[in-house]
Amino acid sequence: MSTQLLVVETLDDWVFTDLPYDVVHADEYLTRQSYFAQKGLQVINLCRNYNYLSVAYYCSLLAEARGHRVIPSVKSMLDLSRRSMYSLEAGNLDEQVQRAFRKRRTVAEGEVSEMRTTILFGRCREPELLDLARQIFETFHVPLLEARFKRDSKDGKWRIGTIRPLSLAKLNAKQRELFVESLEGYLKRRWRSPRSRSHPRFDLAILHNPQDPQPPSNARALANFAKAGKAIGIDVELIERKDYARIAEYDGLFIRDTTSINHYTYRFANKAEDEGLVVIDDPQSILRCTNKVYLAELLRANKLPAPHQVIVGKGDLDAAEAAIGYPMVIKVPDGYFSQGVFKAKSREEFEEIAARLFKESELILAQEFLYTEYDWRIGIINRTPLFASQYFMSKSHWQIVNYNGKGGTEEGGFKTVPVEQAPRKVVDTALKAANLIGDGLYGVDMKQVGDKVYIIEVNDNPNLDAGIEDVVLKDELYRRIMAEFLRRMQKRTQG
Repeated sequence: MSTQLLVVETLDDWVFTDLPYDVVHADEYLTRQSYFAQKGLQVINLCRNYNYLSVAYYCSLLAEARGHRVIPSVKSMLDLSRRSMYSLEAGNLDEQVQRAFRKRRTVAEGEVSEMRTTILFGRCREPELLDLARQIFETFHVPLLEARFKRDSKDGKWRIGTIRPLSLAKLNAKQRELFVESLEGYLKRRWRSPRSRSHPRFDLAILHNPQDPQPPSNARALANFAKAGKAIGIDVELIERKDYARIAEYDGLFIRDTTSINHYTYRFANKAEDEGLVVIDDPQSILRCTNKVYLAELLRANKLPAPHQVIVGKGDLDAAEAAIGYPMVIKVPDGYFSQGVFKAKSREEFEEIAARLFKESELILAQEFLYTEYDWRIGIINRTPLFASQYFMSKSHWQIVNYNGKGGTEEGGFKTVPVEQAPRKVVDTALKAANLIGDGLYGVDMKQVGDKVYIIEVNDNPNLDAGIEDVVLKDELYRRIMAEFLRRMQKRTQG
């Protein structure tokens, strides 16, 4: 079986029938069993639309879950979809832009104020822009790009205006020739991951939202973090959404606000990482944890126990019904705090719920219903267990949080126990799941049925509330987290 795979959204887009590459439809890549376990596969995602929750988005998301090497990555898609995300990187390329346009003698001063070029796997047709095109590709790592440049009327300098992905279907004849040449050159190269950058500094910002009715940390917990930080030499400042422009003032960012991809919390995390800060939650963890479809594929690929679940497209309702049966739990990819999670007791309810959810996402998740009196959550930081809590279902409801439809909520009780008193199988399985995400701060939700445990999800932004998760460790819980920030900041300072 080939180690290289090209994925397209429409087979008609692939007109290069004489090229010796494996090309598959996106649906086939998403569903064919043989791809689930194939290791070392290099995937080039050439789908038409890289928008959030599009087919292309899921192809890259599941490729990462399966351990495949894929371009573009989900992070690249999201970065390039927002001006605020790529403007910093574009600014870093300013010197290369000036150098390239000094060479470009065909641009007459005062006559042309805008131009654009097509960049295919780091190559373009303009010889004087070749170095710049390569650096733009190395920065954003998207196969087909269009870069637009503008000349400033005040200082006469050329700068990047926009960078956007291109569709294979939009290439003209000359661009297709360049595509073939560029693709062949790219596939002969050894795979390299994008470069990472770091610029060490000091001080810690905690991002929070005072108006959030269900914050990840209550006011007492935030005060405890500040106290613990001060005790070991970290100055802690609480910041809010309005402080985005100040991120570069700090050494670290601790997100104690509810994270989501289409949300300012992800922009904060991404900018902080680009500025060289120590970040928890880091952008990669947010990407991986906030999408339940990714987590389902990740757990399946690594043979970790989870309730029986299937990824459902618009034409897959019959298969999901046959595989899961009723009652069935249906989830949107990026729900949180029991939101976006529904229970269908019949085909009629399944169809009604699915119709609503498909308006927002190309894929949803159907899961076997397992009722337990409580869920375990194992808190983990830097691959080490931190706390073990039991969250009980709300009264006369099948979830921990019951959204009553009137804007209010009802929550069940809790019990926090020493980690060593939690079942060893629960803790060990939670560690295996969290380690697949990274070395940040996670909360792994699990159900225990007899002697079996099932992973429900991995949270990148677990609750750390005074009076709940800190019942056993008390001040030590906050100290351990601040000590981890200090360790990472010192490590970056040392190079």
